[in-house]
Amino acid sequence: MLETYKLCIVIPCYNEEKRLDRKRFIQFSKLNKDILICFVNDGSSDNTLDVLNEIRLEFPNNIAVMSTDKNVGKAEAVRTGISICQTKYHYDKIAYLDADLSTSLEECVSIAQLVNRNVIFAFGSRISLLGSTIKRKYHRFLIGRIVATFISNQLKLKVYDTQCGCKVFDRSIADQIFKELFISKWLFDVEIFYRIVHLRGRENMENVSLEVPLKSWIDIDDSRVKFSYFFKLWYDLMRIKKRYQSHPVNSNE
Repeated sequence: MLETYKLCIVIPCYNEEKRLDRKRFIQFSKLNKDILICFVNDGSSDNTLDVLNEIRLEFPNNIAVMSTDKNVGKAEAVRTGISICQTKYHYDKIAYLDADLSTSLEECVSIAQLVNRNVIFAFGSRISLLGSTIKRKYHRFLIGRIVATFISNQLKLKVYDTQCGCKVFDRSIADQIFKELFISKWLFDVEIFYRIVHLRGRENMENVSLEVPLKSWIDIDDSRVKFSYFFKLWYDLMRIKKRYQSHPVNSNE
C-alpha cells in the first residue's frame, strides 16, 4: 500500500553539503507529518548525499532521498523527483523548492493551500510590497526584471516572476506537465507555463493559476546559475518559443 501525503515537496540538490540547513528540515518534518520532503541528489561531487541520508534517518516516513547517477541539471532533477513520487506515493499536491530555502518550507505550504479544484497551479513571486521581506542583490534584481519582462511578453501572460523557485501543482496537472523532458536546464519554469497554456488554454490561465507575492525571500550567495548564462538564456528562450509553437503539448500526448 502506497503511503499518503497531502503535499510532496521535491528539492533538487547539487553540491549543497555546506548550504543545507539540517535543523530547519528536521524541525519542519517534526511538525508536518502529512508532508513528504523528497530530496533529489543531482550527481553531487561533495558529501551532499551523506548529509541528505543523515536528515532522512531522523524522519524516514517524511523524508525521501533519491539520487541521479550524474549531474543532469535542475530541470531533470525536479522532473525525476516528481516522476518517482508519482509512482511511489499518494498525494494531493506536489511542489518543488530550492534547497537553500530562500523561500521557506512554511511559505511553500501556505501557497499549496491555495491550490484547489479550480486553481491547479500556484507559484511564489518576488514582489517587494509593504510588509514583505524581499532581499535581492541589486544587479540580480535588474537582470531579473529584464529577463522577466521579456518572458512575460513571449508567453503573452501578465506574469511578474516566472523564475521563483517555489511552484505547487495539483497532482492531475503535474502528471501531464512533467511527462516530457525539458529543453532548458534552468529556464524549464518557462516551459511549465507553456505546457499549462497548451493544456488549459491561454484564456483560462487567470482562472487556473495563481501568482502569490512572497512574504519573505532571501537572496543566498553561491548561486548555481553562472553569470555567463545571462548571454545563453536568450538562445534557450528562442528554442523554447520555437518548440512550443511548432509542437504544442496537449493532454493526449
